[in-house]
Amino acid sequence: MDEKRWRMMEQYHEEEAMPVSPTGQYFNSSTLCIYIIGVLELKVAFDESQAMPLLQRLFLPINPRFSSIMVEDERGNKQWKKVPVNLKDHISIPLFPNFMSKQSYDKYFADYLSKIATENLPQDRPLWEVHIVNYPTSSATSSIIFKLHHALGDGYSLMGALISCLQRADHPNLPLSFPSLKPSKSVNENFLGKFSSLMSFAYNTVVDLWWGIMKSSVIEDDETPIRSGFKGGKSRPIAISTTEFSLDQIKLIKSRLGVTINDVITGIIFHGTRLYMQEINDKSKVANSTALVLLNTRNVEGYQSVDDMLNAKAKGPWGNHFTFLHVPIPKLENGRISNPLGFIWEAHNIIKRKKQSSVVPLTGMLLDIESKIKGYEAVAKHIHGTLSRSSMVITNLIGPSQPMSLANHPVKGLYFTLAGGPESLVISIMSYMGVLRVALKTEKHFIDEHKLNSCIKCAFETTLKAALEFSQETKT
Repeated sequence: MDEKRWRMMEQYHEEEAMPVSPTGQYFNSSTLCIYIIGVLELKVAFDESQAMPLLQRLFLPINPRFSSIMVEDERGNKQWKKVPVNLKDHISIPLFPNFMSKQSYDKYFADYLSKIATENLPQDRPLWEVHIVNYPTSSATSSIIFKLHHALGDGYSLMGALISCLQRADHPNLPLSFPSLKPSKSVNENFLGKFSSLMSFAYNTVVDLWWGIMKSSVIEDDETPIRSGFKGGKSRPIAISTTEFSLDQIKLIKSRLGVTINDVITGIIFHGTRLYMQEINDKSKVANSTALVLLNTRNVEGYQSVDDMLNAKAKGPWGNHFTFLHVPIPKLENGRISNPLGFIWEAHNIIKRKKQSSVVPLTGMLLDIESKIKGYEAVAKHIHGTLSRSSMVITNLIGPSQPMSLANHPVKGLYFTLAGGPESLVISIMSYMGVLRVALKTEKHFIDEHKLNSCIKCAFETTLKAALEFSQETKT
């Protein structure tokens, strides 16, 4: 693996520069600077002496971008330019007071994570850094924080990079496996059914495309307890917190209701968010609010190895290959207060209808056209406007089913979030070893992250109870 990648790196080194993808240029502009923050929670203290050898041996060979900076050519287009990497510049080991309780270190860790998430990386060196926090918290004995610029790649790419650095803790010689991403097979339709589906497809495409354009340029969500409507240019302080659920219980709800896992998760998040909005301001339970749901656009059923992603003909190539959908958050009206399953069924219907359109590729085409006419900075402003006019961003990744280890350091948990955007709320979801980890990135001093976490837990519990009762009712 290493030898093959080093050969690819050497070939890359001989070239002066490689073009930055359009999305990479959007996300590293004067308007937008988006980062992916990943946290590995370890069961043991991390051996700090292994940090530089591991990065040199495992991380840098993954992709030439990890050893490159962005430079502009005479036309203003950005290129990846190879530079020497001083690993000491990319590793930070914070010092906290000694001999404190885990609860105290929870606070130190949360403050540190929030601080580094809002800081911009220097543009004169490769756009990533690693932070080793060797203090025990309630969640882990030690933690490793990865901060990577979104221009390096999206969550799919970086998950592939993570896989290449980790091993199965129980059987190191066996590959990590993931829950299947294969969609269910569609049933055969007669002519009338196919014609009806085609007409529905065309109608949904027109409606969704028009709605997306309006939401990105004209229509704003209401200002609510989850959307401050802040217009300033400076980044605001944030808080990052997590909660977790049993993936088996999520699957139980799925099977009882006959929907997908994504439907269940989205419905619970929407329900919990509306409960929080109602607690803060009762009128906001019926406010107009929209979620931007990020979607992977690769034509692939599961994760590929980094070697495969770097192949020019890969179905799941490295880079930024995703888009977003505008999904209205169902309102907490009287019927849904007594029946939380309504949120799941509405999420199911909305997502199903969104899939029955070609708005995803058309959105990407429109952005490409805009970039050619107005330039990358104009598209970055367009995306910034889309984010700022919406109420939340939802993104998810599927993690391994088996326990992992990093150089014989067992991994207890992992989660990620996005930082650098103008939105007040980002909800990131990741599975690992049968646990669904939900990370909230919230605008500090505006959103009460503890209350929001509590409301999402309440939504999960009431949904689980209602699903079990619904199943019993259908059997009697």
